[in-house]
Amino acid sequence: MPEFIPVITKSEIQDRVAALGERISADYKGKDLVLIGVLKGAFIFLSDLIRHITVPIKIDFIRAASYGDDTETSGCIKLSKDVEIDLRDKHVLLVEDIIDTGLTLANLVDYLKSLGLKSIKTCALVDKRERRQAAVSVDYACHIVEEGFLVGYGLDYAEDYRHLPEIYHLKL
Repeated sequence: MPEFIPVITKSEIQDRVAALGERISADYKGKDLVLIGVLKGAFIFLSDLIRHITVPIKIDFIRAASYGDDTETSGCIKLSKDVEIDLRDKHVLLVEDIIDTGLTLANLVDYLKSLGLKSIKTCALVDKRERRQAAVSVDYACHIVEEGFLVGYGLDYAEDYRHLPEIYHLKL
């Protein structure tokens, strides 16, 4: 039976998401902003985040995977859903659930840059640095966590536990 060790409470998540939404709104005032959510993990975070952003935005999604049913990245990034909005000359904020090794983020940023953006920044619910392999910049992070395999609030293990309202370290 898996063990769930609490890491970030629901109220801590809500407080940080609200503050981040205010900061993004101030930083992008008067700019043409597109938020790109990375499926599937970021959908809950993105949904809550956009409710706190007060500047006009467009939203799209991209899907990339590297974990499958394992707790460690395969190192091979697979893009299975591309953005549909024309991103040329737009400011893009790439929204991730968690930055772990940084490999997926690095690949997605490189790919999106090739589409003629005006700028790109990154946003993550969790910046987890324990296994960082790629030198990536996380411009906006709600929480910094040093270690653990995290689930809940969109984060999953083999498609399970996304529904949990808080973030837990999963011990198998």
